[in-house]
Amino acid sequence: HEVIGRCIFGQLNKLQKCKTIAKVTNIQCRNISISQRLLGVKYFTEKHEWVEVNGEVGTIGISEFAQDQLGEVVYVQLPEIDTELELGQEAGVLESVKAASEVYSPISGVVTEANTALEDAPKLVNDSCYEKGWLYKMTIREPSELDHLMKEEDYLKFIKD
Repeated sequence: HEVIGRCIFGQLNKLQKCKTIAKVTNIQCRNISISQRLLGVKYFTEKHEWVEVNGEVGTIGISEFAQDQLGEVVYVQLPEIDTELELGQEAGVLESVKAASEVYSPISGVVTEANTALEDAPKLVNDSCYEKGWLYKMTIREPSELDHLMKEEDYLKFIKD
């Protein structure tokens, strides 16, 4: 017998042929929908924190605009692992040569990881705020909270005003 199939996630968009040895007795098909929330989209707060969503985990940091306003970051206080944070709750502190600024949780959930590299190299927040300078990761307890945050294009308009 010859079976023709298509890769679900579009990685191999061409139809593939394969020879089957065993008889297929039960074929199930289902429609799979992937939300944008699962694809690494960044959301921003009015206080300049961002959260990048990957499945049920959010990575949190401060925006390029925020790090530029702060100046050179010299100290980072991060939340402890297993800390439960509510939306808007203070999660940490960044100190710079200009000022100190609180970091607020953009979503509710439990902290699963802190970027300990920032303890020895807080300047990573300035040099790479979206990649190496992220602050902490947490589970996303209420995905609907993301609906109240700005997508990147809206955030860029927000900081221009």
